[in-house]
Parts: sequence; C-alpha cells; structure tokens
Amino acid sequence: LNQTMASASRRPRLPMGVVVASCCVVRVAVGLVPSATTPLHAHRRAPSQTVRSSTNNNNVDQTLDTSREKVMTFSYETRADRAQHVFKGTGDGMSGEPGEYDVVVIGSGMGGLACGALSALYGSKTLVLESHVKMGGSAHTFSRRHDGGTYSFEVGPSIFEGLDKPSLNPLRMLIDALDETLDVKTYDGLGFWTPEPLDDSKRTFWRFQVGNPEEKGGFYEALREHATDPDLAIKEWEQLRKRLKTLGGSTMAVSLLNLRQDLGFLASTAGSLPYVATHPDVFADLPLTFDSLHKTVDEIVTEPFLRNFIDLMCIFCGFPAKGAMTAHLLYVLERFFEDSCAYSVPLGGTENIAKALYRGGAKKGMQLQLNAHVAEILTENGRATGVKLRNGAVIQAKKAVVSNATPFDLSKLVPAEKQPQESTKKWVNTLGSLPRHGAILHLFVAVDAEKVVNGKKLADHPGWAKVVGDASNGGKPTPAHLVVQSWDRSMQDSQNLCSYFIPSILDESVCPPGKQTIHVYSSGGEPYETWEHLEPGSPEYEAYKEERANVLWRALEETCMPDVRERAEFYIVGSPKAHEAFLRRDRGTYGLAWAAGTAAPYSGLLTKLTPIPFPFPNLKTPIEGLVRCGDSCFPGIGTPSAAASGAIAANTLHSLDAHLDMLTATAQKNDIYKFLDPGPFQWLYRPFVSGLTPTPDFRVPTSSQSEEVVASSVSVDDHHDDDVGPPSDSGLGVGPPPEVEVVVAAASADVENKTAVAA
Repeated sequence: LNQTMASASRRPRLPMGVVVASCCVVRVAVGLVPSATTPLHAHRRAPSQTVRSSTNNNNVDQTLDTSREKVMTFSYETRADRAQHVFKGTGDGMSGEPGEYDVVVIGSGMGGLACGALSALYGSKTLVLESHVKMGGSAHTFSRRHDGGTYSFEVGPSIFEGLDKPSLNPLRMLIDALDETLDVKTYDGLGFWTPEPLDDSKRTFWRFQVGNPEEKGGFYEALREHATDPDLAIKEWEQLRKRLKTLGGSTMAVSLLNLRQDLGFLASTAGSLPYVATHPDVFADLPLTFDSLHKTVDEIVTEPFLRNFIDLMCIFCGFPAKGAMTAHLLYVLERFFEDSCAYSVPLGGTENIAKALYRGGAKKGMQLQLNAHVAEILTENGRATGVKLRNGAVIQAKKAVVSNATPFDLSKLVPAEKQPQESTKKWVNTLGSLPRHGAILHLFVAVDAEKVVNGKKLADHPGWAKVVGDASNGGKPTPAHLVVQSWDRSMQDSQNLCSYFIPSILDESVCPPGKQTIHVYSSGGEPYETWEHLEPGSPEYEAYKEERANVLWRALEETCMPDVRERAEFYIVGSPKAHEAFLRRDRGTYGLAWAAGTAAPYSGLLTKLTPIPFPFPNLKTPIEGLVRCGDSCFPGIGTPSAAASGAIAANTLHSLDAHLDMLTATAQKNDIYKFLDPGPFQWLYRPFVSGLTPTPDFRVPTSSQSEEVVASSVSVDDHHDDDVGPPSDSGLGVGPPPEVEVVVAAASADVENKTAVAA
C-alpha cells in the first residue's frame, strides 16, 4: 500500500571589475506514495541508525556515527546506463517535437525557467524541455484526492523571504522584470524545536522572528530567553554583523541580476563603483566571501546557542557553518533585520512561482514542452548543436544549449567517448564524480484536525497552539519549523535534523476544511546505497521506508502533534529513489557539495587570476555553446539562487545592450530596484565592451521575435488535479494526470505545434 513517490597574507590588489562583480554575492537558501487510509499506530522508537550495506563504503560509513563537527559529502561514479526505477506519475518522457531554436534549455527548474524567460525577453527563440509532466523542478506541487477532498503538498523548498513585494530577493526581481505577479500570504518567524541543554529527549520551542531584533518577540528576546549567556550572545552577534557589514552592504550596491560572464560585466555592474570607492575594505574581504563561514564565526562567536543558530541558518545550503560560504549569511545579516522583512507562502502552492516565470517568458514567445526527456546533448566539432529526445526527435540550437540539470545528470547527457578532445572527456568524467550531498527523506501527511483522539482535538495540544499562534508569540502563525534531535550530532545527519512545513494554516485552498497538510523532510544526508537494491513495492522496501521515516513522524509527535499517526487521513513516504525519479536528480541528491574554502574544479578565471576560492564549476563549459545553470552553479543551492544562476546564464548568452535595457526597465518599477541601473558609470566601459558581447561562441544570428505569438501556453489548471504521483492501490489516487497541452503557433509560420503530454 505504500508505493513510494517523490520528493591573509598580503594579497595582490584585485581588478576593479572583479571587485564589482564579486561584491554582489547574496543568497538565502532556503521530493512520494499514498498509504492505507487506516491511521498509523506505529511504535515510537529511538532514531533509526540502521544502515544496510554489505560492502565497505565511505558514503554509508560516515553516517553511522555523526559527530557535530563532521562535514559529510557523498561521492559516486555517474553512469548513464545505471538502472533506475520508473514511478507512475513521472511521465514516460516520450513527448516533444523536433525544431530549431536559438536557445534550448534542459529542465524547467527555477534556473531553467529564469534562463528561458529572460532569453525570450532578450529576443531569442527559446524552448524549455522538461522530462517530468510538471514544470518547476524541485519547486512543484502535487495533489491527492481522498474522501471527496483534495490535498496539495510541496515537494521541495518551503521557506521563502521577500516574495510578497519588491525586494532584494533575485527571484522576486525576476518576477517583476517579467511583469508578472505572485499571490502570497506572509508570516514573520521560523519555529525551532531544539534539545534542552541537559536532556536531549526534551524540546524547547523558540521562534526566530525577522524584523527589528529589539522589538517584542524579536531575535534578541529569543537570545535573552534561551542563550546560555544572553548578553554575550547579543554582543557577539553584533560583532559578527559589524565584521561582515561591508560585504553585507554590497547586496544593495549590485544585484545578481547585474552579472554576466564576459567583459560586459564591467558596464552592467558599474553602478556599484561609488560603493566600492567609499568602502575600500571590500578588497580585503572578497576572498572571505567565498571562504568557509566557520573561520569567521570561530574568531568571534563562542556562545553555544548562537553558534547552533548560525549552523541551522546555513544548513539549507547543505552545510553547517563549516563548509558554507560566508556569503550564505550575508543576506540574513542585512535583510532579515529590516522592519519590512517577511516570509511568504505562495498561495496555491510553490508551483505558482514556476508558473509566474513561465507566463513571463511565454508572453515573449518562450515555448515549453513537458514529458520531453532529453537523451543526449548533440555535439559537432566540439560545439553543442542541439539535443536528441528520448522519442528520437532532434532539436537544433543555433546559439546555445543550457543545462539546468545537476552536474551528475548532465554528465550522462554528454557521452565522454563521443568527445574529440581528451580535455573534454576529462571534464565530463570530473563533472559526474564531483562531491555531492546525500539524498532526502520525505513524509507527507494529511491530518484531521477535528478528530477527537484520546479526548482531544488538534487545537487542544499546546504544541499546535504554538504553530497556529498563541499568547506566547502574539497569536502569530508559524508554518515552517526545524527540529533537532541532538546537538552532539551533525546537522547533515538525515536522522538528526529535519524540517516541516504546514502551509494550510495560511492557505486554506490546499486541503478541505478541518484538515491540514504537512510536509516533513530530512536534511540532505541520506545515503543512497542502502536503498539502491531494494525494489519499490517489495516488503523489504516498504519496511525500510517506515524505519527510516520514523524520525520524521517523531518530529511532529515530539513538537506539535503527539497523536499525528492517529489523525492521519493518509500519508506518503518519499524515499531517495522516489526523490530521484520525481525530481530528476541522480540518486536523489540535494545538490553539489563542494565545501567552501577551496576552489572547485573548472571554476574559471576568477580562481586562476585572484585569491578567491570560488567553490562552483564555471557556468561555461569546455564544449562551445553548452552552458550550465541551476543550484550547482553560483550562487548555489536555494530557489532564489537557482533562479539567479539562470538569469546570469541568459545575460551571458545575449548582448550587453539587451541586458542593460532589462536592468534599466526593472529599475523603474520600484524605488528598491533603482540600484539595478548602472547609471552614468556604465559609460566608462560600455563603448568599449558592448561590441564584444556576447562572446563569439554565442554570437550567431537569432530568430526574429517580431512575429506575433498567436498562442503560447501551458495548461495551468487549478492545482487540485491529482497531476503528480502514482495512483494508489488503496484508491487514494485517480490514475494518470489529465492531459497537459503545450500549444505554440507562430503566425508567420502558420504552423501549430502541439505536444500532448500524459503521465
């Protein structure tokens, strides 16, 4: 019944252009199977440490005894012929039509949609190909029907800041640049359930409220109540903010959307010159931006509670402070303490973020084909010329192929044996074997809040009152929570740290009245080997799912919902195999795991010419005309960061003039965006570099975008359509999702291109 589904020694002074570009580093980080309708009355046992492996394997061994200081990464040899289980609801990948485009984007995650939409805005004929039947990548929503009601769940990111109005969040900037909208509801704090100092079995609830830290309920109140030495914690936090203030201030000097990877960046980022001129200490701090945050934290922060908090705020990038870029904390230090700061719940589900980006691109002619699996990136004489789909169709790319896939999945699409140069073969093999984060475990639960269990409704539990808001937090709802089992174990341990998200307390559209939908997910440290030889649906597989997911149930039981198993209308456990299948990520990985402090392979000229340890492989590749974007590229893991990487890729593929036109137009939409416009300083460089953009490998004639687009739409029906996931043997599912059509018709061509997509 439980078929799984996803989910300072002296350094040489740096060139001014490098400083301008690097100062912009900002980011905030922030995958499945109906079970029987019978409530789960399972045992409540200690955290599972059972990891099954018949061979010595470092990936598995490191998870058996995880100390707090341990930094975990996983390593695999990626093979294109590795067998993967096919789950119902993911599509067969056999759709897609042949054609010729300027830009072909593989993957409709945030990076792919951002790149596709901006490329269309810049005048390129653009196609985005998605292997799944849903766009959005990790940011999509799925639904299940049960007893006449529909329940919707998130499969990936759930903590978003700055989507409610124009802000420094690059994802919000993109939505505004595309003249699109996104309906959200806001809240002002994250819930933390952390072990009491003397008893790991007991949890203390506290809330990280954004905004002025001195206000009632603010961060300093939390420090005064929970820190071992409150005064010291506040003092050290202020010292940390002061130490990183210059770098943090650069987030208002230049945006990620200003970046491009050619000489045009000198003009597109020139608006930051006044800031650099008045803050010369930014030169010395640039290497620190990409270095491991723990080095700075260790110099300043000694108070245990504050150190724990910093680790938790970094973990969404995959690492605690040890391994995380200093840049990951800059946005938190600056933006999260402004009065207008707020977290957002996208109404109707996270998929509406993807739909907003899609609509913005479709207005400019961007096309999207779903269930269109790319089998191979075609190359000729060392240049990417297009892609071949699983159904055999060939799509030509005149300007570029852009991969929004993970580096591990990309390496499967570029067969090393077909590359003419040994250096290119080496790049392909290196890409597939880069260190990565482990997989993620998921638990999706639909609960009956009105059901009386042992004489109590859900509202009668004190922990639930903290979720929906009680007197202790001024009645403020808190849909997003982090739960720590032990401070002595690694924050990367999938059996130690998990998060849960309950959007239904703010968005009533995601479930029937009187019900709640909950997504609980582990940190990205689950080894894949222990799952690899288990057959989905087999007794062994189902038993192992229940064993490993027990910690996710406990996260709810020990915090806000002690009777959650009795209240469950149905639940879904998502294994790493399901995460891999539904989110198209090799072995269900959370993402690239190159720990900050050293430069990643193929990280480009920034590493070769400066002392900056750039921890990302270059978005440009040794294969001419092939570009990467997504969370394995700068600026890293997280929905806003992935979107920003797509924007940087699109900027790089197109002329500086088109890029500057976009920046100028966006700067006029709201006062907070004025800094996007490089202003008069651009003319120091623009006359000299404009003609050099894009670089020759992308400088090809583009298709005219003056054609009237008669139709360009993807079915974006109400999300209550059971559109993702396997039908349940217990009757919870309704079979394959309804047909999704992608229809594009160009008047000049008088051709209607229909791609019918069905799971």
